[in-house]
Amino acid sequence: MESQMINITLPDGSVRQYPKGSTALDIAKSISEGLARNVLSAKINGEVWDATRPINEDATVQLLTWRDQEGKSTFWHSSAHLMAEALEALYPGIKFGIGPPIENGFYYDVDPGGRQISIDDLPQIEQKMKELAKQRNPYIRKEVSKADALKYFEEKGDEYKQELISELEDGTITFYNQGNFTDLCRGPHIPDTGKIKAIKLMAVAGAYWRGDEKRQQLTRIYGITFPKQKELTEYLELLEEAKKRDHRKLGAELELFMFSDKVGAGLPIWLPKGTALRTRLEEFLKQEQIKRGYQPVITPHLGKKDLYVTSGHYEKYGKDSFQPIHTPKEGEEFLLKPMNCPHHCEIFGHKPRSYRELPLRIAEFGTVYRYEQSGELHGLTRVRGFTQDDAHIFCTPDQLKDEFLSVLDLTRYVLRKLGFDNYTAQISLRDPEDKEKYIGSEENWEKAERAIIEATEETGLETVTELGEAAFYGPKLDFMVKDALGRSWQLGTIQVDYNLPERFELEYIGSDNQPHRPVMIHRAPFGSMERFIGVLTEHCAGKFPLWLTPEQYILLPISDKYLDYANEVQSKLALNDIRGSIDDRTESIGRKIRDAELKKIPYMLIVGEKEAGAGTVGIRKQGEGDLGAKPVDEFIEWFKGLIEE
Repeated sequence: MESQMINITLPDGSVRQYPKGSTALDIAKSISEGLARNVLSAKINGEVWDATRPINEDATVQLLTWRDQEGKSTFWHSSAHLMAEALEALYPGIKFGIGPPIENGFYYDVDPGGRQISIDDLPQIEQKMKELAKQRNPYIRKEVSKADALKYFEEKGDEYKQELISELEDGTITFYNQGNFTDLCRGPHIPDTGKIKAIKLMAVAGAYWRGDEKRQQLTRIYGITFPKQKELTEYLELLEEAKKRDHRKLGAELELFMFSDKVGAGLPIWLPKGTALRTRLEEFLKQEQIKRGYQPVITPHLGKKDLYVTSGHYEKYGKDSFQPIHTPKEGEEFLLKPMNCPHHCEIFGHKPRSYRELPLRIAEFGTVYRYEQSGELHGLTRVRGFTQDDAHIFCTPDQLKDEFLSVLDLTRYVLRKLGFDNYTAQISLRDPEDKEKYIGSEENWEKAERAIIEATEETGLETVTELGEAAFYGPKLDFMVKDALGRSWQLGTIQVDYNLPERFELEYIGSDNQPHRPVMIHRAPFGSMERFIGVLTEHCAGKFPLWLTPEQYILLPISDKYLDYANEVQSKLALNDIRGSIDDRTESIGRKIRDAELKKIPYMLIVGEKEAGAGTVGIRKQGEGDLGAKPVDEFIEWFKGLIEE
């Protein structure tokens, strides 16, 4: 007789027995009622399920709450369905595309059928969602045949759902119902709508069906929900702070960079102050690289198409990148450089190499070009032309681990120096279910993945592993950095590559006098100068570290009578590599101070009759006020100490 009990293994390794058909919610209740109230979904044998779905065989079970990312995703996915129910009640006949959870919240793409849904309509939709949430309707999963699924949405006249169903296999299709709403959905969902306590619909945008510009444009509605009103309030306050820190706003106010329609979307232009900031960042890394044995190189902004066919970049990115440039010579085509690595492979291969030359470390601040869709462009963080702090290390297989550890050390040093102390390293591996996306042999991939895993284990670095996030030519270690607002950004990257050396037939002569293939490490501690500076600007709210900021001080003469003294002070400061300017406007000293505060200039040096007579400067710190006066020479020594901290 078949056993009516199943074994459930919990995250702490303990095993408990439950009746067959028990749910994750039943398991939670057996532990504590408080836990059960907080359970949103559960991971059953590694797959996220509804907490109310029966478990009919032995399983490992992890209960998911709001503290877990998968729990949040379940909550937001269920909220998208709640919004869809509200929309169907308010706009009869509305049709639905897809409604997934996203990093913060959810969206649903809808076709209102000739009607317009604008931002002004969001409060009414929110109110309807709140009414429906209070009904505490359960989310009910139902397996449906393909024929019945097609018939249901055919009767509703929803061609979008019919198209999605037509691509699914019979026996894999499920519907979810809550209240008066039914949707095609794989799930999972939270137990009931009552858990959704706080709701805010954020924005309305246009979105083409399935991302195809030739197809119907749908209305995309974004929202976010929380289990408590307090959490929504805190989130909205965080958003307000993020708006103040927006690097596009600060970049304009601080005169760092600009864009021009005549130059082209996504192509940033660096203004003098932004150029000074960027140049100091570059110089900082260049000096560190030279200390660590890197050799600087410069390569062109374009290359023959054949170069990128050889590297594989044309096959992977060609259709979505800037199109080939045709020269007057028949059949000759060039591409704007999408990556620096093929050029660096050519540098390695331009002469015979010996094992005695390895590791060869070559570095370049190389500008590359990729044709991002216009809707995806965003200030400096998503552009079409950007400069990578790129370097490629060619080494023997025996040197790989030490070189990887050295790059890891450099990347962590760079992040610390810029005030990014909160980060996680993400080991990005192949998607084991879709190996066609990648180039190279199974053996090379296994060696490269093993090298990254072993090196990170040796350093004790906190890591997470993500399948399917590898580059097409090799696995990588990406640094996921949290900024001052707790937002996560992918910045530095280190990649191990056995494949490009093979595609370019790179060789060195080993100690055995035989040819061998080098291993290649791609690395960029900043990632790209544009993205890094955009993130850094928001992280420090425009108040850059003193050693980096373009304008470290501003001299504020009380009147024109003290301009000569101000010039004298500025000359002394410049001789000591302290950067700043003089505000020589005929404005009141109060106005000059206010303007300097808004420009986030770290120090204001006030000079008037008293200071000129005593050879001093009055010092004000941005955001803090008066620090008293110091003789100019004493100020210089004090200030140098601040820069070195």
